[in-house]
Amino acid sequence: MKVYTTLPQDDLKKVPGAAAAAEQAGYDGLMTMENRHDPFLPLAVAATSIRRIALLTGLAIAFPRSPMVIANLGWDLQSASDGRFVLGLGSQVRGHNERRFSVPWSAPAPRMREYIAALGAIWRCWRDGEKLSFEGAHYNFSLMTPAFVPEPMSASMSAPLPAVTIGAVGPAMLRVAADMCDGVRLHPFCTRRYQENIVLPLMAAGLEARGLPRDAFEITGGGFVATGGDDEAVARKVAWVRQRVAFYGSTRAYWPVLQQHGLEDLGLKLHEMAKGGKWREMADEISDDVLKLFAVIGRHDDIAGAVATRFAGLSDAIYASTAPDLGSDMPPGLIADIQRIPATFKEFSTTEEGKRKI
Repeated sequence: MKVYTTLPQDDLKKVPGAAAAAEQAGYDGLMTMENRHDPFLPLAVAATSIRRIALLTGLAIAFPRSPMVIANLGWDLQSASDGRFVLGLGSQVRGHNERRFSVPWSAPAPRMREYIAALGAIWRCWRDGEKLSFEGAHYNFSLMTPAFVPEPMSASMSAPLPAVTIGAVGPAMLRVAADMCDGVRLHPFCTRRYQENIVLPLMAAGLEARGLPRDAFEITGGGFVATGGDDEAVARKVAWVRQRVAFYGSTRAYWPVLQQHGLEDLGLKLHEMAKGGKWREMADEISDDVLKLFAVIGRHDDIAGAVATRFAGLSDAIYASTAPDLGSDMPPGLIADIQRIPATFKEFSTTEEGKRKI
């Protein structure tokens, strides 16, 4: 099982040191998010300062950016990192798209399906010289002159086009991931029951339909890991996770997870509290039993077994950190213990048939 952690994003000057420390500690990849800061800039810095571990956006918000913009970013990061970049895209919810990014909203799953297809068309144009001719309901691309085709990726690598993954919670977006992508980024607001009953059956059906083996498709995340070196550090992480569970539970888009546990009334209550601005009080509504549905909790010296119990057979990688400002302090021994947990994913497909985007 792989272990991913976050890069600091508040100051790009912190990135080289943090990236080198993470690589030395043994993490499998470094991840950025689109919260307060741009998710691509820190990865560009890290790509030039470390040489082994993967670099991931987890996630970049898709719809405020044209697929052409993402295609350029992905191409350049894949080249700069010698093939270690993994693109992670997310739709975000309607309010953020319309009121934070000022972009039109439409049904997100069909639009994401078209978005990924457009990315593939642009990249094949650049790599193979295919005529750019993509027409869809949301995106149309038909102009590409030689002056705008980027140089071939680094000659020192034989990497394919960047792997494409998406964040998914509800069944519609999970189907897009299974049908179109190289992996799925499960939200931390997820439970084992939701993965077993909803996620895995949808993944299996989609992968079978496209003929992609499960070991070429990466399932990442699916819960919080609240750990620290001592009980006090664990308690601080637990308090943070409890607040996050309350926050996410107030959002309608995440309620399919609550429905698996008969917790619809909790979602309604949290939603009303959020509308009233009762952000701090919301955490008190998350009982220890509910918290344990979403989080693995324990000290560094005893949490590896709990990670195996929660994630083995379901996820191929976990997030040691889900917040750039918190990071992760997992010691190398713990990282190695988690990496020894069996996982299904081996590597992304490098064949054109395996990379087929419907």
